[in-house]
Amino acid sequence: MALLAQQLSRRFNSVKLNSFIKAKQVTKHSARPGKAVLPSFSAQALLSSDTCFLQRGIKTYRTLFWNSFHSASTSRKKSSAESTLLPSVTEQQEKILSPESELPLEELDDLPPLSPLQSVSEEEAIQIAAYSPLPISSFTLADYVDHSKTLQKLVQLGVDLSKIEKHPDAANLLLRLDFEKHIKEILLFLKDLGLEDNQLGPFLTKNYAIFSEDLENLKTRVAYLQSKNFSKTDIARMVKNAPFLLSFSVERLDNRLGFFQKELELNVKKTRDLVVRLPRLLTGSLEPVKENMKVYHLELGFKHNEIQHMVIKIPKMLTANKRKLTETFDYVHNVMNIPHHIIVKFPQLFNTRVFKIKERHLFLAYLGKAQYDPAKPNYVSLDKFVSFPDKIFCKEIAKASLNDFEKFLKTL
Repeated sequence: MALLAQQLSRRFNSVKLNSFIKAKQVTKHSARPGKAVLPSFSAQALLSSDTCFLQRGIKTYRTLFWNSFHSASTSRKKSSAESTLLPSVTEQQEKILSPESELPLEELDDLPPLSPLQSVSEEEAIQIAAYSPLPISSFTLADYVDHSKTLQKLVQLGVDLSKIEKHPDAANLLLRLDFEKHIKEILLFLKDLGLEDNQLGPFLTKNYAIFSEDLENLKTRVAYLQSKNFSKTDIARMVKNAPFLLSFSVERLDNRLGFFQKELELNVKKTRDLVVRLPRLLTGSLEPVKENMKVYHLELGFKHNEIQHMVIKIPKMLTANKRKLTETFDYVHNVMNIPHHIIVKFPQLFNTRVFKIKERHLFLAYLGKAQYDPAKPNYVSLDKFVSFPDKIFCKEIAKASLNDFEKFLKTL
């Protein structure tokens, strides 16, 4: 019996030593960018897992010992004398031992011997469960979802972990966070801001870094926007369409608003309306904006007040691709012979595919109806020219069938 206790003691000490070594190795292991995900989280989980394994192992051995001891003691009890008035040693041990009793390792010497070849009943086998180990490192957050309640709740909200895991630092951040302590208050803040439940997932997928922001700083930025007379609806719309907006400091937001007001010479109300319609003007790079302003003025020949008018109507013109702008203008101005003052009235031309403009213009020219000057009769409205779907364009503008239009396109 003493030999068996020594063997058991060595076995449990070995498990504990292996767990400690494994955890130390995991702690020292550093994940390369794009490769591993949060080794420190894995180390903690691994320590916890080994502790649970040790406890389950002790409980399983204790259960098996008790069952074996119970069978042996029962047989001895039947053959013992019944004349004594004092409870037998066997009865005392039966009262002390139970499958669920907490027995320290030092008292394993008192347990009866258990043969390694002893059969295990179905009930005992069911209690022996196999638990999948937490990976030390992984290429995907999917390996951690079953072990992390935080990740599970984020998935339920609609967060796309496959996009976040492409950024190892972000994945490590999520694995370190506790949902109740770090995430819940941010979600309540976003809900109070006006975001709907179905908008939280897409928002957090893009701006997962908001969980590293201080809640008071977020409230301060919202208070700043409110001080600039942005309504609650405006702020909710801006945050939804530009998820990184709340990650910008008050100073940066103020500088961006000042830039557009000064560059475009807009009043406060028009500046506010501009960024509400295209809030990524406050979060994106200013270089494309500065470049496009030069293109409109120096290359395309628009006056400053004309640029101002077009931008207020179509804010996307400030961030449009330079090549697309020049191609569109070249075709509309030089091929369709539309002058600057008419283009200014219909800036949505710059927001339309050049290929679509070419197809429709060539079809109208083929029909002899390519007239775009409002001062002349039977002119074609450029607004309808670019906005109508093909079927309505053919019926209302070209006065032809869709089949005729499709046949014409095959000749191009």
